[in-house]
Amino acid sequence: MTLKTSSSRRSPYGLFHVPFAVAASFAVLTGFTAIVFGLPLRDPDGFLGPSYIRLPLLLVAMILADVLPRTLWRKPTLRTVHRVALVEFRRRWPGPRLVLTSVGLATFYLAYVSYRNMKSFLPFVRDRVVDPFLQETDRWLMGGDHPGDVLQQMLGTGVSAHVLSAVYLSYLVFVPLSVAAALVWSRTISHGVWYVSALSFNWILGAASYYALPSLGPIYIEPRHFTDLADTGVTSLQESLYRNRVRVLADPHATESVHGIAAFASLHVSVVFTAALVAHLIRLPLVVRAALWAYVVLTALATVYFGWHYVVDVFAGAALGALATWLAAKATRSDDLPIRIPAAQATRVTAPSQ
Repeated sequence: MTLKTSSSRRSPYGLFHVPFAVAASFAVLTGFTAIVFGLPLRDPDGFLGPSYIRLPLLLVAMILADVLPRTLWRKPTLRTVHRVALVEFRRRWPGPRLVLTSVGLATFYLAYVSYRNMKSFLPFVRDRVVDPFLQETDRWLMGGDHPGDVLQQMLGTGVSAHVLSAVYLSYLVFVPLSVAAALVWSRTISHGVWYVSALSFNWILGAASYYALPSLGPIYIEPRHFTDLADTGVTSLQESLYRNRVRVLADPHATESVHGIAAFASLHVSVVFTAALVAHLIRLPLVVRAALWAYVVLTALATVYFGWHYVVDVFAGAALGALATWLAAKATRSDDLPIRIPAAQATRVTAPSQ
């Protein structure tokens, strides 16, 4: 996959057309599934209010994070700070860019919330799991040994558990921060659109993989292999997810919780693999690329070490991430024309002549 340039001009308004349509279609499918199976739709991250409040707040926060440092860098006085901020806002956030970023957030949100709901519907739609098959696959790949035992013997169960727990849980912060960075600080807009679209496609493909091979993961099928691990943030998360599973299975209408357990494929691996792959293809600085590839390796180790996933889930996650990246490139034409944000004194977003 390579990035090519073209001399034709293209409006940035259309970059998210296909990804948004795909995410909206996925949302419709999610709603249809809820109706057919009599299940409630939930907003899993609704603690900040409904989406029509939360999404504008996220957009405002992203704009402030972009404009405020540039305003302060100019060292304005108290009397001039609002004028300087307005100049920076107009320079950095012309109308087309505001529209593009808003549609990007909506695309990501539709795909993510639909994914979380489809994941929650999984035990009601596909009530049989294929964990025995995945267990046998794991042991075949490891020559008869249990992958969790092998990693724990190699890495230990004390300090390593805390380090890998921090790596695994950092994903919860990495995803929203990387989306914000892609939409706010990408000099080449099509690169940011590509990444956000690829993450959106990850959610959709991930949900499909859950339904193709419904499974719970080693920690919930063979917990005895993980009893020697130190108590970490991952331990608390695994217990919390299991409690949510019990609540949802008991009565999905009586709880605001969502079911969040599924093993195949690993979305942790697929998302960070996507981030590293896009960074590699758009030639971000070497230190960034190296850090992201290291993050992929550590995340993959953590998912097996703690029993979240089978070994085959990791490979499937990497393949899913690569597929999502390719589909997003085609959907946004990010392999055809980079659209750049002008470096200074721009009032609108344009595609530069090559």
